[in-house]
Amino acid sequence: MGNTAQAIASMVDILPENDQQLAYELVKKLLLAWDPDFTKVTPEEAAQLEEAERNFDKGETVSMDEIDWD
Repeated sequence: MGNTAQAIASMVDILPENDQQLAYELVKKLLLAWDPDFTKVTPEEAAQLEEAERNFDKGETVSMDEIDWD
C-alpha cells in the first residue's frame, strides 16, 4: 500500500463508524467513476504484470505440483 493510501486509511480510522462508511462510499464512487469495470491497473500492478510476463517469457514458471492448494 502506498503512502497516500496508508494516510487515507489512518484518517478514516479516526472517524466515527457511520462516517467511515460515508468515506468508503465516496472512495468507491470515485473508483467506479475512474474505472467502472475495474479493468485499469495501478502503476505498481502494471510493473508486477510486466515482471511476470518477462519471467514467463524466460520460462521461469511455477509447476502446479509446487503449489499448496490447501
